[in-house]
Amino acid sequence: MKTWFRISLLLMLYSFGFSCKNDFLDEKALSFLSTSNAFKTTADFDASVNNLYGLVRTEFYTSSDWQPMQYLYRTDLGVEVSVGSNPNLAADFGPSGTLTNNHWSQLYKIVAESNTVINRLPTSELSAANKVLFEARARFFRAFGYRTLAYLYGGVPLVLEEIVGEKTDFVRATKKAVLTQVIEDLKFAAANLPGITIVKDGEISNLAAQHLLSEVYLADGQFQNAVNAASVVIDDPATDLMKNRFGSRSTITPGDVYWDLFQSKNQNRKSAGNTEGIWVIQLETDVQGGSAVSTAQAGNYQMERVHVPLYRDMRVNGVALFQWPVGDYTGGRGVGFLQPSVHFAEEVWKNDFNNDIRNANHNFVREVVATNPGSPFFGQKISTENPPAGANITFPSRVFYPYQSKATTPFNHPVSLYVNPGSTDPIKKYELKATAGGTYADQYLFRLAETYLLRAEGYLGLGQTGPAADDINVVRARANATPVLAGEVNIDYILDERLRELGIEEKRMLTLMRLGKLYDRVKAYNPFYGVNMEPRFNLWAIPQGEIERNRTAVLEQNPGYN
Repeated sequence: MKTWFRISLLLMLYSFGFSCKNDFLDEKALSFLSTSNAFKTTADFDASVNNLYGLVRTEFYTSSDWQPMQYLYRTDLGVEVSVGSNPNLAADFGPSGTLTNNHWSQLYKIVAESNTVINRLPTSELSAANKVLFEARARFFRAFGYRTLAYLYGGVPLVLEEIVGEKTDFVRATKKAVLTQVIEDLKFAAANLPGITIVKDGEISNLAAQHLLSEVYLADGQFQNAVNAASVVIDDPATDLMKNRFGSRSTITPGDVYWDLFQSKNQNRKSAGNTEGIWVIQLETDVQGGSAVSTAQAGNYQMERVHVPLYRDMRVNGVALFQWPVGDYTGGRGVGFLQPSVHFAEEVWKNDFNNDIRNANHNFVREVVATNPGSPFFGQKISTENPPAGANITFPSRVFYPYQSKATTPFNHPVSLYVNPGSTDPIKKYELKATAGGTYADQYLFRLAETYLLRAEGYLGLGQTGPAADDINVVRARANATPVLAGEVNIDYILDERLRELGIEEKRMLTLMRLGKLYDRVKAYNPFYGVNMEPRFNLWAIPQGEIERNRTAVLEQNPGYN
């Protein structure tokens, strides 16, 4: 019996071992992701397009407290106080500079992702209609990336296919060829993207494509086409400038419709009834995918940190004037890196200093009340126009200067950032945690007021200063500013009006380089940089690393950088 039991056990073990050997331990993948099946369904393409939105948001808003600000520094708009009085522009704009290298790689990521979407569509499972829709989205983003590259660098390698292996033979296309491709992509996008009333808040629409198309037509010297594209946006019944107070804070005083435009939750069409926003970048605090968090500064759009003065260090005879950081009109947790140029803070307002609502103190903050009970100035208004004796304020200064309140959210930071949200003390209740410093509101990338100014620029290019003045005056009328006369309109006037209307909202570097006016405007209006500004900086250098990696072809450098 024992012998039979042993034999049976051996047979069972042998059978089990044979089964294991043949199939029990075999790995059978039920599904896996590879380059051959990654782009098949609508969900696959949605994920890639969502990544494109994320790449744009990162490049222009959230990557750090310095890289997005490089679209403002070194222009006529402001000064980077922290670099000292002798900025090394030759290094900044040069082949090894942070300007040229960081933005090149980030912008080409947008191009590469767009090309992948476009190239994978033909073999996908999408319907014919969805293939056209996703192609339109991808071509919009590709155009957006190449438009930015062309403004900054001139002609660049024009890659329209997905790159799946090593490539070391890039050559530069002409700037004209790049802009021609951008226009072709945008025309396709404008014809095939949904209308602005159909898309979700933050999504690109046909009107976003037309707005960008108008700008690129200007860059290409096609002024009538620029006027036509802008007119499509302006004449659409779904768009209009916001002219009356709106949103959840519309009863707050002081305030006006311009102030309302930049309050938290007021930027979007569907959620706020804002008919002026054309493309709004979405930022949600402590929401997955929203980028901004209350527990850290990283991931936020840190314009508050960068643009608002460092009121903490504003002292008279060694005594601080302000409690800090507080979410009132001392602006939250600013550290004073980006101070407006004298031209932006003073000169552009001289004809309408007291009546243009965009220059009202709640929009361009020049007076704040001293909040430190230990200061003899406690409770008094402190003005940047006439700071107290003993404050020793000189230009530039990190601690006290005019700033645009759109950089912050006065009395309306996320509740999770307040130290004592339940306090009844009028200052303590708005005291902020060390993680503050973000601008906790969605951001306009395209806004209808700018569309009017683009069309005015088109009319100016056609020599039609009357219609140009009419468009500028639509924007100025909302601001209660004096109308401009046709004979006063030139490109410098339009650039000044862009400062008044857009200010820190604008990616000023792109505007000036699109026009080839960086050198001229900085030399004329920003002596902080003007002493070191050179004509060659109207184009950034091609990154030296890109030239060296391009081993089997010549990637030519821009003039003046060899």
